[in-house]
Amino acid sequence: MTAAPFLISLIALAFTGTLGALVYRQLQCNRKHLRIINSHRLAAHSAIQKSRMDLLEVRNRAKLLEDSVSGGATAVEKVHKAITNTTFGLIDLFSSDENFRSSARKAKVSHDEASQKIYRSVRTTNRALHILADTLIIGKAEKQIVSRRPASDDDSGK
Repeated sequence: MTAAPFLISLIALAFTGTLGALVYRQLQCNRKHLRIINSHRLAAHSAIQKSRMDLLEVRNRAKLLEDSVSGGATAVEKVHKAITNTTFGLIDLFSSDENFRSSARKAKVSHDEASQKIYRSVRTTNRALHILADTLIIGKAEKQIVSRRPASDDDSGK
């Protein structure tokens, strides 16, 4: 009778060992699947981050372009004013005819008003174009990122 408990213990030990091996194998398989799923999650997250960074780059470039045009218009306006002030100042300084000087002053006022309106309209148009581009291009890209769907070929032509 002493052999029966020993045999039962041996069978239980073999069963436990086999069960342990199966559990270990399943654990290794689950770890492998978990690493695969995690790598897919990271890739998807990376793609989303790339889209966000691309959008940020487009926004920054658009803002840089807007600032460049506005700053360039301001610089050209200042040079234009300097040339105008110099020219009309020399006319005012060296002209001996009072009627000519008066006429030149009126022309300067008219010229300054017209040029100021032109430069203001350049800045306004620049800002309007930036808003339009932001609405059409950047807004559409932003919606696609939020909805997490890539741009389809059908959307690109619209």
